[in-house]
Amino acid sequence: MVKPVLIFGGKSFGKVAVEIFKSNQVEIFGILDDDKDLHGTEINDISILGATDDETYLKMLGDNCDAFLAFDDNRLKKSLIGLLNENYKVMPVNAIHKSATLAASAEIHYGSLINMGCCIGANAQIGNHCIVNTGALIDHESKIADYVQIGANSVINCNVTIEEGAFIGSGVTVVSGITIGKNARVGAGSVVIENVKAGSTVFGNPAKAV
Repeated sequence: MVKPVLIFGGKSFGKVAVEIFKSNQVEIFGILDDDKDLHGTEINDISILGATDDETYLKMLGDNCDAFLAFDDNRLKKSLIGLLNENYKVMPVNAIHKSATLAASAEIHYGSLINMGCCIGANAQIGNHCIVNTGALIDHESKIADYVQIGANSVINCNVTIEEGAFIGSGVTVVSGITIGKNARVGAGSVVIENVKAGSTVFGNPAKAV
């Protein structure tokens, strides 16, 4: 039996997560967010209960409730994941929209968000705590490391490697065999035809450093 989920984050990605879990008929226990102005409000009839450190709700985690982190701030994610692991022995679950298409051999680790219409190809690997936005395609045998975000309608062709913390904007095309380095950023609409160095920002068609 699938456990209810407690969502951390009540803004943009919180709304996405609510939609995704509802699409899979997963019960949502509630939402936690550190913005006090959101406390007592709702997202699609799901209450924002309190702050992310509220022990009243955190003690539900584990046997009674799963967790999902619904935001794109990787520093905050890492901090909360450390808290959840150390204090509650919990690893966030995945949020995968029912309309996403995943190959049987695709591998998705913990805590990632896969939005509606995404396609994940054969033997592709998605790391921990990634965000794959609406309609993105990750083709066969590509490897996506932890904390990567891939924009809506981007196409990651086969045998691509995207290293930890990289950001791929909307509508990007990455040709086969390319490596995008750790914490690199690729601007929206770019076409990447050569490797991208760690920490660099590229943009354009073909993508060049900016």
